[in-house]
Amino acid sequence: MTTVFAIETSCDESAAAIVRDRRVIASVVASQIDLHRRTGGIVPEVASREHLLTLNPVIAECFEQSGLTWDAIDGIAVTAAPGLVGSLLMGVTAAKTLALINNKPLIAVHHHEGHIYSAYLSDPMLEPPFACLLVSGGHTSLVAVEGHGHYRTLGQTRDDAVGEAYDKVARLLDLGYPGGPQIDKLAQVGNPRAFALPGGRMDHPYDTSFSGLKTAVLRLVEKQRALGLTVDRADLAASFQHTVVEALVKRTLAAMEELNTQTVVVAGGVAANRGLRVRLDTATRARGTRAIFPPFEYCTDNAAMIACAGAERLARGCRSSLGVGVYSRLRLEESAVLYDSTC
Repeated sequence: MTTVFAIETSCDESAAAIVRDRRVIASVVASQIDLHRRTGGIVPEVASREHLLTLNPVIAECFEQSGLTWDAIDGIAVTAAPGLVGSLLMGVTAAKTLALINNKPLIAVHHHEGHIYSAYLSDPMLEPPFACLLVSGGHTSLVAVEGHGHYRTLGQTRDDAVGEAYDKVARLLDLGYPGGPQIDKLAQVGNPRAFALPGGRMDHPYDTSFSGLKTAVLRLVEKQRALGLTVDRADLAASFQHTVVEALVKRTLAAMEELNTQTVVVAGGVAANRGLRVRLDTATRARGTRAIFPPFEYCTDNAAMIACAGAERLARGCRSSLGVGVYSRLRLEESAVLYDSTC
């Protein structure tokens, strides 16, 4: 049995977890949502300072939950890319220190790989190959998972990521931060066909573009207000979500067909969106295929997914040096730079 401790600090959550054989022993997440709600978005310097304050207590609570000591830990995994550099440094520095003190191997993990492995927390028997729709606040992409550690990006966003578009539209509608859960909740009571919105046509079949959709919502709101009309926020939220979900589902089904795979994993913070879950689950079942979603608590950033990915890397001989750096941007296909050897 492989037991891995992990740290995740790529953005605004300070998280620690212990995973053994794709099963969570302990998981602790300290969110900064209330802190960043005051400014309507994440302030990088504030996020990194908060990690400095909360990470040690989070780690202590994780071990207290697990009832384990460092003797039971086989390796230490940590998110090293991509993300906010200051935030990443907090986690990576802590992981390096713990690895040195406790004489444990260090495994740096790509944040997106962690999200992919969050699906294993839902289905421990899952194995590649499969397709993955990765949807979060900063990233939207379709990935062919050809094997453990072997990825091929089929398409990605040309501008706003899905979660970013949700936050911006929520701001237009005065729904507060973070916008995704607010729109998803409001959309449940609105008419998804009340407003015709552009889905964003792209030359590449798997790329997405949501900046035009965001602009269309802005113009619609401005026009309604200029006429002295009240915007029906529920209908607009439902129409916006319907447009986004249909664009994602269409591309995902096409990718599954091209890859000839029966399985798609949906990962990232937006994987918690109920509208997307219901629509894609229904669409895949109708085709005799399946969509796997992580448990809700492992859709948003957490360390359990990093531990799961780190355990797989550790089993394949991956090791990171104490000199491994952090990267604000790094493609999944470039993950090899995080390790000392080919794995």
